[in-house]
Amino acid sequence: EHQDLPFERLVQELNPARSLSSHPLAQVVLTFAPDRGPGPGFELAGLDIDVESSGTQLMTEFDLSVSLAEHRSADGSPAGIDGGLIYRTDIFTPDDIGQLAGRLARILEQVAADPSLRVGQAELLTGTERRQLLTQKAGSAQPGTLAARTLPELFEAQAARVPGATAVVCGADRLTYGELDAAANRLARLLAARGAGPERVVALVLGRSAQLVVAVLAVLKAGAAYLPVDPGYPAARIGFMLADAAPACLVTTAALAGKLPAEPPVPRVILDDPGTAAGLAASGGTALADGDRTVPLRPGHAAYVIYTSGSTGTPKGVVVAHQNVARLMGATTPWFGFSDRDTWLLFHSYSFDFSVWELWGALLAGGRLVVASQAETRSPGRLLRLMAGTGVTVLNQTPSAFYELMREEAGRSGAGQAPGPRLVIFGGEALDVRRLDGWHERHRDGGPELVNMYGITETTVHVTCARLDRGASSGLIGVPLPGVRVLVLDGWLQPVPPGVVGELYVAGAGLARGYLGRPGLTSERFVACLFG
Repeated sequence: EHQDLPFERLVQELNPARSLSSHPLAQVVLTFAPDRGPGPGFELAGLDIDVESSGTQLMTEFDLSVSLAEHRSADGSPAGIDGGLIYRTDIFTPDDIGQLAGRLARILEQVAADPSLRVGQAELLTGTERRQLLTQKAGSAQPGTLAARTLPELFEAQAARVPGATAVVCGADRLTYGELDAAANRLARLLAARGAGPERVVALVLGRSAQLVVAVLAVLKAGAAYLPVDPGYPAARIGFMLADAAPACLVTTAALAGKLPAEPPVPRVILDDPGTAAGLAASGGTALADGDRTVPLRPGHAAYVIYTSGSTGTPKGVVVAHQNVARLMGATTPWFGFSDRDTWLLFHSYSFDFSVWELWGALLAGGRLVVASQAETRSPGRLLRLMAGTGVTVLNQTPSAFYELMREEAGRSGAGQAPGPRLVIFGGEALDVRRLDGWHERHRDGGPELVNMYGITETTVHVTCARLDRGASSGLIGVPLPGVRVLVLDGWLQPVPPGVVGELYVAGAGLARGYLGRPGLTSERFVACLFG
């Protein structure tokens, strides 16, 4: 109804942001001219006259203009539609426009054949394109056999293989695999006596220490899922998590217990309480069998519940099973060659899912886990000294933390020498590869391999992986991990053509079980896969 509004008035009223690179109001325009039937003829004596487009236009006001015109026969019956596309050659190639025209024609043919067709049901893809998108394989390698076992089983196998090897280092504290296994067994028996078991939750409110690793392992050995609660969280958030997860008990220390909210009331296990210490000393150090648990422990049981940040609404507890973590490590170990020769740094808070990768990357391969103190995680200089002193070989960092580490490393004497880690893995946030140019320049003759991995808590830490050579594309997330499938779909859950913006959907192994106590939200977010 406003098609005759003067363009200058429209721009004046809307006042869009101006840029020399694009039209101020619209970049893509479609016009359709209906045939209104035969009108008064245009005649010149002695001449036959017809109107044709010149077919030439050297400039376009828009990025893309699509014009369609309807035609009718002399008797008024439809005689088809034709049209043309005018485009900026610095944005589109002739092949791009050819594909676009083909897709438009395909949609028009479908709705002409079936006028009741919904817009979202129109097929943009050719048959070949659809087959190529939907027959993509999951990551090239097959998932490892670890997925069929629980985390305590896998850890105990390593403890039996290398009982005297160092498992955990935190400052002056050191635990061998044998010592870690026995300490976790004793605490697991105490927790089982307090009601911990499969499909129950045990909250952990602990600082960064070797004791933290013992507690995580003990909860899993008891069969329960651990709920990591960062002691630095506001009291209101801690109270919400405890009320929402309803843990069977809470493991903490005397110093931290005094800072916890009184509500909700949760039975507490104070690790440094004399009574607890006496109970642990009296407990057996042997591994729990299924008969010692409330029910037998299986790979599909919950291993941990990590709450989302709540940036998109109320925080949600994501429930992840043992088999998910086992699959993740089993699938990636062949890619990266993880072994008992590696030393991993536990850098991230254990309430952030990146810590799951750090923790089990070390312990399921028989490697060493170095727990960084709070002060070391906040000081790039101290962190570099810790890494050098402990021989860290696998470093996991968010890009923002690594940029600070790069700056510190560049300012040190002897810069240019390859640092200790053989592998640096990015995750947790978007990576700007252009900021790595200085790193590549300093380490042109060596240095660690850089890898970018993408994923979220709901997909068990990682989904895709990209190895970052010099000149890698910005924003690259790489290829799916083994056993994982990724699809880019539109709002109707249909594959979009290559190059078209859509949403990334993840299918296959690695998906969490859902959100704790929220079946409706789980059904909304964890949708059925339409493609097998």
